Amino acid sequence: MYDYKRHLPHWQSENRPVFLTWRLHGSLPRLVLSASGDGTPGERFVQFDRVLDQASQGPKWLNDPRIAQLVADSFQYGDTTLRYVLAEFVVMPNHVHLLLWPRVSLAKITQQIKGYTSRQANLILGRKGQPFWQDESYDHWVRDQDEMFKVARYLVFNPVRAGLVKRPEDWPWSSAAR
Repeated sequence: MYDYKRHLPHWQSENRPVFLTWRLHGSLPRLVLSASGDGTPGERFVQFDRVLDQASQGPKWLNDPRIAQLVADSFQYGDTTLRYVLAEFVVMPNHVHLLLWPRVSLAKITQQIKGYTSRQANLILGRKGQPFWQDESYDHWVRDQDEMFKVARYLVFNPVRAGLVKRPEDWPWSSAAR
């Protein structure tokens, strides 16, 4: 097990799945970010995720099918290059979720995915020198098989809960659509 820390602590255990989430830069108002919220860390995560799902302001560049497909393809590419084993993923309008078994450090995984997709997405959008993703990611080490199934279900049903589709397999930028 090893860790690193930026603003949040990041723990990674060998041979354990990890639930990763990150969002577009500027997708949550500062007021939401500064609110501590009640409940466990998991409950606070769900609160933030619901705010992202219902956001009426901030960028939603992942609504652009070209960018959503770019991000989804990059997740699957990491699986084929043996950086990780990808279990589930979803690309939402302003954030992403992944469930994977890392074979390299999480810092390397997120740096490669976020670096590549931000450069390509900014080219598509005609943006230069501006951040695309938030600096940091949320990661959660999945402790057991029951939790893994709970996380996988949470992830694939995110577009349904957000009112984007009626069934998970109808959201094209998700592992449920594969």
